Amino acid sequence: MFTPFSVTGCSLELLRLGERGIITFCKIPDKTLLKKLASLGLTTGVTITVEQEFPTLIIKVGSILLEINKDLSRAIYVRII
Repeated sequence: MFTPFSVTGCSLELLRLGERGIITFCKIPDKTLLKKLASLGLTTGVTITVEQEFPTLIIKVGSILLEINKDLSRAIYVRII
């Protein structure tokens, strides 16, 4: 199910191929996963670009490409640029 759009942004899941966004916050209760994402560069204020939508979501953070599953993409909120 889609996470609705709000004034603060939308979930990463709603971005389309080539769109860019700035991470505004993450709704991830698992602290271990949150630390892992931070070590990969996925933190608040970071700009990301959607490189591929199907069959898996691949985003670009700086010069790194990361594969993100649907559940995780629903938990990461971005402001579209």
